[in-house]
Amino acid sequence: MPNRPRLTRLKIRLLKWSIITLLTITLVMIIHNALQNYSPNRDPLNLFHHEIHTGLTHQMSINLMPILNFLDNHDRVIGVTSYIEAALLKQIPILYLGALELRREPAIEDEQTRDMLIRMEGRDEENKNIADSDLDYTEDALHIDNATLQSFFQENTPQIEDTTNIPYHDNQANLPQYEPFTPPQKPIFTYDWSQGFTFQELIDNFYAIDPTTKITEARINLKSLLHRDLTIKRDANNPQILIYHTHSLEAFADSIPGDPSTTIVGAGAHLAEILREKYGFNVIHNTTAYDIGGRDYAYTNALPDIEQILKDNPSIQLVIDLHRDEMREGKKLVMDLQGRPTARFMFFNGLSYTKMTGPIEYLQNPHINENLAFSFHAQVAANQFYPGITRKIYLKAYRYNMHVLPRTTLIELGAQTNTVEEIMNACEPLAHVISLVLNGY
Repeated sequence: MPNRPRLTRLKIRLLKWSIITLLTITLVMIIHNALQNYSPNRDPLNLFHHEIHTGLTHQMSINLMPILNFLDNHDRVIGVTSYIEAALLKQIPILYLGALELRREPAIEDEQTRDMLIRMEGRDEENKNIADSDLDYTEDALHIDNATLQSFFQENTPQIEDTTNIPYHDNQANLPQYEPFTPPQKPIFTYDWSQGFTFQELIDNFYAIDPTTKITEARINLKSLLHRDLTIKRDANNPQILIYHTHSLEAFADSIPGDPSTTIVGAGAHLAEILREKYGFNVIHNTTAYDIGGRDYAYTNALPDIEQILKDNPSIQLVIDLHRDEMREGKKLVMDLQGRPTARFMFFNGLSYTKMTGPIEYLQNPHINENLAFSFHAQVAANQFYPGITRKIYLKAYRYNMHVLPRTTLIELGAQTNTVEEIMNACEPLAHVISLVLNGY
């Protein structure tokens, strides 16, 4: 009997230190994630606030409650340590209840939640939560033998350049003149799909996944991505392609203020012209600005117009939302292609799914699989005909109006550090890649 108080005190001490240990581990992991996701373009205070908000939810629901996580993600292996952590958490009822509440999805988002999602989507597209290096291919990722690569790179050199001393061109007419661009008649190499690609191999070779979302093998598999007919028929009298710009004010390193021909809108006009004149497509280019006064509601502002254009032109089968990316200052992605400085580009998909809440009910997209198939075919074509011109396909959490048609794609053409010349030059290979996909190359 005399030893019971001492045992009780020992239990209290052990519980106290268990709580401190768990909270310390969680805080360390949050700081670690924040440092991993740090970018000079992001405000450190906002980044840390974001990590606190998502980190507590993520760690408490996944690391501290592996059984619930297993039910939600049954491809994850649960270890002995996680079971111990879960048992300890149950000794802290308020934290256990809080974790359950954070994991619970609202059945119907209220107006405030909807407005928050709309605003977050509007400013999220350029906001990367992964390192820029994770979006690029490693040297051996394209599965091309060295001899083939060397012969290609003798004339075409992908590189990351410093943006100091950028030449200024007062208008597009004064851009340097080159020999006409000649699309390659055959690919530099071809993928051998007969070998099969596992889910992880497809992810490693073609995708960069933002940590705010996730994707499963049900969507990323060769049957769903590769064996899908994306061809369309040309018709001189009816449009097949719509190009527009949710963020029409996006400009480049030497864009002229007030001159939309030197912004992403000018790039869209040039891309439309090439698709019409060289590849025979009937293209509508919508130049309406949807981001005047800010980006928060840009996707919401654009949607009614896009839906009306599609209603008025039911022959349209491909929608392209053309953007430019955001790179850290002083760096740009450019390659020398047929003697031309050419901006690199990236295909982008929204999944309408966050790790925190699961499917975003207010931003449903019945065409996610078709969207993914189009970007995959485009990525494959770009890799095979122009190795190094694209970065990996970037998967993010929101919808980005990609639900309007099965063949809808968002393309990041260069970045703010590229010149207008580099952007206009990139429209040639981009148009060729699009035509390859629509022709079922």
